[in-house]
This record gives sequence, structure tokens and C-alpha cells, in this order.
Amino acid sequence: MADLKKNNTDIAIIGGGIAGITLALELLERGEQRRITIIDAQDEKNFGGLAKSAFGGMMMVDTPIQRKSGINDSPELALRDWYNFAEFGEGDHWPKIWAKYYVDNVTPLVHDWIKELGVKFLPAVQWVERGLYQPGNSVPRYHILFGTAQHLINTLIKRLKTAASQGGRLTLLFNHQVKNLTMDDGQIIGIEGHDIKSDQNFSITANITIIATGGIGGNHDKVTQNWPRQSGNPPDKMLNGCHPTADGQMHDQIKTLGGQVTHLDKMWNYAAGIDHPHPKFNNHGLSLVPTRSSLWLNHKGQRIGPQPLISGFDTYDLCQQVSAQEKPWSWHVMNWKIASRELAISGAEHNPDLRDRKFLKLVFKLLLADDSLVRQMVSTSDDFIVANSLSELTQKMNDLTDKSYISESVMEQQIAEYDNRLSRGPKFHNDDQIRRIAQLRAWSGDKIRTCKFQQILDPKAGPLLAIRTHLITRKTLGGIQTNLDCAVLKSDGRPLAGLYAIGEAAGFGGGGASGKRSLEGTFLSGCILTARRAATVIHNKN
Repeated sequence: MADLKKNNTDIAIIGGGIAGITLALELLERGEQRRITIIDAQDEKNFGGLAKSAFGGMMMVDTPIQRKSGINDSPELALRDWYNFAEFGEGDHWPKIWAKYYVDNVTPLVHDWIKELGVKFLPAVQWVERGLYQPGNSVPRYHILFGTAQHLINTLIKRLKTAASQGGRLTLLFNHQVKNLTMDDGQIIGIEGHDIKSDQNFSITANITIIATGGIGGNHDKVTQNWPRQSGNPPDKMLNGCHPTADGQMHDQIKTLGGQVTHLDKMWNYAAGIDHPHPKFNNHGLSLVPTRSSLWLNHKGQRIGPQPLISGFDTYDLCQQVSAQEKPWSWHVMNWKIASRELAISGAEHNPDLRDRKFLKLVFKLLLADDSLVRQMVSTSDDFIVANSLSELTQKMNDLTDKSYISESVMEQQIAEYDNRLSRGPKFHNDDQIRRIAQLRAWSGDKIRTCKFQQILDPKAGPLLAIRTHLITRKTLGGIQTNLDCAVLKSDGRPLAGLYAIGEAAGFGGGGASGKRSLEGTFLSGCILTARRAATVIHNKN
């Protein structure tokens, strides 16, 4: 290994995701003259981190799009919903403060800022996380970026490089993995790490250091160590919906140096992941948006319950129910018609029309229930099974597991009972899943992508389709505790001098601003919001 490489800067930003990029851009566009260095563990083609592949939904409050759609919203209503879902504890002082800061500021500081960048939102607001046992979003708030988060990231990177070329003093270090924070006389004075490409250790001294490294979701060991006790044991298999660089190394460093890390047991995983057909790393997963008109079954082909599983209401509950099953996989059984209308995969990769901003093509495919995504997944994913009969489907499902767990008679009973309830007509729809489908279809944003009481064994809607899914990690709701200045706090509540944390690393503010559950869409916007707040604080300290 080569000798230690030494550098110095004024402001060191650890992490080149949306939070780190936003912070650097804000500083440069405010005329910051101090030297800024972004240090990222991935290579330059992945600059932008997880956001580069994200779908791009954001939870906004009282926006022009909402008002135009007849949605009556306010920061007061949003905060009430937030508290309902968060179930904060008495000691959650800073998470509560950050929650209020979010609902009060997300529209002017994130929505309006994004529009000023020239990036648009789709005109239809989606209604997610409505709540199940705890009230959730009282009104639709989920705003989708036109172009997905990839378009936003590309816009931010372009502006960042332009600002740097116009006199900004910016250095980008890729393939540099930070291992340690360095301290002198109680103050953080820089970092130490490893240059992956040159196989050389490095150190950087800095007056100000900002952690923007994401959560722990890419580290399976850390996820299982911090698994919430109320969810029982973690599943034997969980897919990685993050990236291995989201390993929690900086969280460990903060603890070592006397800082506070809180609520790492608060996780925003998803209940329906599949193995990525073209994995970029070990255990790489894709997160499905589960179809509402399919039956969600356990490994024996029995409907999971007693409360039927259906998305759009409480993702936290879905994950709890799935992780409580005897085996780590579950099944979604449907027909081709249901899949064509309802199947979606989160992220830019599998939403090319939205990603490439082909609006008419996007609307056309939605209206016609285009089946190109279904065909693509059937041809590339082993987790997708197609059959012309229930007998054939059952056999293929059993072939995919380590044992023949499912009997055709059990499957037929489960599906036939559901179909029979549907056949009796709306006056006799005595099934909670069917009632919730009716509720979803009452909102136009959901109606267009939810079938109208579609029976599964309908011969005109075939062939049959089954999808095997596993729990997939995504976001860490807890993190490094910060005050409203984004300063990292010690156990006595005082700031750790010279150190800040933003984005997911800080639990999107305060070490856990979302509490137990997210209202969904608070992640990209939470990264931007904390980064812009940190930029204001740091620039004013110049």
C-alpha cells in the first residue's frame, strides 16, 4: 500500500448523494469562497447516490397543484398527520422540532426551489400512506417529479459544475471511502480514509465537516442488529434496496466520539422486493409497488391475515406482517389484466417514459393498461411466474422454493372465496380488501391504476401470474442526532464542534424526524431541506 496522501480543505462533505450535492451547490451559488470538497465512496458515474435511481415522489404541503386539484391542505393538518404516524416518544425533542420545520418549510424551500431549477412535477397528486390503525395522510400530498429523481439529480450536478467553473473552489473525490473522523481538543478537524482506486490511505483536514452518507440499509448485519423488537426476528433473507456503501460507518464514528445516534431501529423498509434481474451488487433488490387486486399469500398459499394486505395505507404494517411469516418470502397471485393495470416498480429504471419526460406516452400507456412492464419482468425475473391454469401455477410456484409447500386445493379455496365475494356485487362486498379497493378508486389518482373489482380466475383476464417477493431495505428513519442548525449533538446536548449531519445520515433531521413511520415522500425532500438549512448556517458562519 502506498504512503498516506494528505490534503486540506475548508469544508469537507462526506457523501455525494442528493443531500451532499444540494449543500455544495447552495454554498457555491451563495458565493462561498472557502474551499469545498465532496468525498464519495462510489465512482463518478454513480454521483448522485440512491436518488439517481429513485422514483422521485415528495411529500409537499399546500402546493399550487394541490389547490388546483381541490385539495385543502395546511401545515397544521400535515403536522397532525405526521404526529399520528410518527408516534413520537416524550424524549423526541429534536425529531419533533424537525417535523414542524418540514411541514412549515417544505413547499417554499423544496417545491418552489425545484420549480425554480426548471424541474416540474406531474399535475396529479397521489394519495399514499392513508393510515390503517393510525391515521396517516388526511389528503393527497405525494408529488411526483416529471423526469423522476434522476432528472433532478442531473440538473443539480450540471448546476454544481457550472457554479464550480465560475470561480467556485470545488473538489470532487470519487472512490474515496471515509473510515474515521479526526478530532483535536474536542473539535472535528477532518477525516481519514482509503482511496479505493490507488489503494492508498488518505487524510483531509477541514474546518467544517458535514456527514451526508445515508443510512444503514446497505449493511445487512447492522439492519439485523438494530431490528425493531416489536417486529420479531428479522427475516432470513432481506434484499438490499440501498447500496453497500450505506453501511453506517459514520454512525459508529459518531458514537465513538461521544455523539448521539438515535432510533436506528426505526426503518422504512418495503414489503415486496424481488431479486434484481441484473444485480450490481450482492443481494441487490427491486421494490415493487404491490398490486391492489391480487391476493397476498404466505409460503403455503394461504391469504395473509386476518387483515388482508393491501398497499396504500400503512407500509410499516405491511412490513411487520410479512416479517412475521414463517418463511421470508410471500406470494402475490393475480392475472394478466390485474398486472397490466396495476403493477409498478419503484425507481427510474423501470419507469422510462416518466424518466425521459414523455408525457403523452406515459398517459397513453396508463389509460390503455399497457403490459410492456409485465412482459419485461416475466422475461427477465425468476420471481415472476405465468401459467394457464391454477394447477400449472401451483406447480411452478413450488418449483421455485426448496419444498412443495403449496397445495392446489388450498390455493383454489383461497382464490375462489375471494372471487365469489366479488361476484355478489358491491352491495355484498364483505371483504376488507375489496372495501379498500373501493376507497382507493374514489380518488382519481388511484382509480386509473386500480382494477374495478377484478376476479382473479376470470378466464378472459388470463393467464395467471404469481410473483414471489421478499422484504427489501430502503431508508433508515433514525440517525445522527442534530439540532435545527444541523450540528451533531453530544450526549449532553451540546454540539460536537466542527461537525454537521444532513439527509438520511441525520434521520432526515434530529436523529429521526419521521418517528415510527413516514408519511412517504419525506426522504428526497428531507435531504434537500436539511441540506439547504445547513448551507444557510454554514455560509453565515463564514
